[in-house]
Amino acid sequence: MSNADEQTGPAGTGSVAHRVPDLGALELLLAVARLGSLGGAARELGITQPAASSRIRSMERQLGVALVDRSPRGSRLTDAGALVTDWARRIVEAAEAFDVGAQALRDRRDSRLRVAASMTIAEYLLPGWLLALRAQRPDTAVSLHAGNSAAVAERLLSDEADLGFVEGLSVPAGLDSAVIAHDRLIVVTAPGHAWARRRRSLAAEELASTPLILREEGSGTRQVLDAALGGLARPLIELSSTTAVKAAVVSGAGPAVLSELAVGEELAMRRLVSVPVEGVALARDLRAVWPTGHRPTGPARDLLSLTRG
Repeated sequence: MSNADEQTGPAGTGSVAHRVPDLGALELLLAVARLGSLGGAARELGITQPAASSRIRSMERQLGVALVDRSPRGSRLTDAGALVTDWARRIVEAAEAFDVGAQALRDRRDSRLRVAASMTIAEYLLPGWLLALRAQRPDTAVSLHAGNSAAVAERLLSDEADLGFVEGLSVPAGLDSAVIAHDRLIVVTAPGHAWARRRRSLAAEELASTPLILREEGSGTRQVLDAALGGLARPLIELSSTTAVKAAVVSGAGPAVLSELAVGEELAMRRLVSVPVEGVALARDLRAVWPTGHRPTGPARDLLSLTRG
């Protein structure tokens, strides 16, 4: 048996992709049939005539039959070439239908974007990113679900979101991630609170033992704070949004630990006071997340790129 026989094997065996010419070769053959000229077919397809001749010869070797008779007057299909051309036309038409269907799927995917984000990111970072995305993709409808980090993971894993953003210490199981920003948590009180008049920094131990206004269990802010302090006192009040926590602190209900992103305006207007803390680091990473092995595509990929910009 020759080397060629060893590679190709008997007719009808192995992958059909190795026995059938590729779409480019079939499109070239159809162009030769329509124009009666190999050079004209090459020009129409944007390739050189030598490249077109080489592709035809390669197809003839692959099929084991002559397809085109070449002469100074032009190129003419052989009887086998005419038959192969009929088959090629059906294959190319099927490929075109496949391409139209695939484009329709892409259009449907690109017509919407479902985002799930933990509260701080949803309130203070996502609005700017979504405005920038709208400038790039004005026809994409975006829906945003804001919740804690655990809820974001749940929506992604149940295919109710295309891209998520979380603030917790670790990446929830079943998700891949990329760090998109950094954040710092700070202790804040109303101006009338005793901590606002302190001359020395608050000790980490005192912060840990003091009842605070806290986000609910499962929030990224609470996870980071609990881990940094090694445990927390029983909450003074437990609320489900950053805005609600902030409003409670402004009203004088008690101190809280919030993202620096969330309290810039209140600090500038002296509605809140930042209280320095020593002996603990309250920095955290903000992450984009998506189901493991399913890298974001379409609008989700574009939004992820904007967050990194």
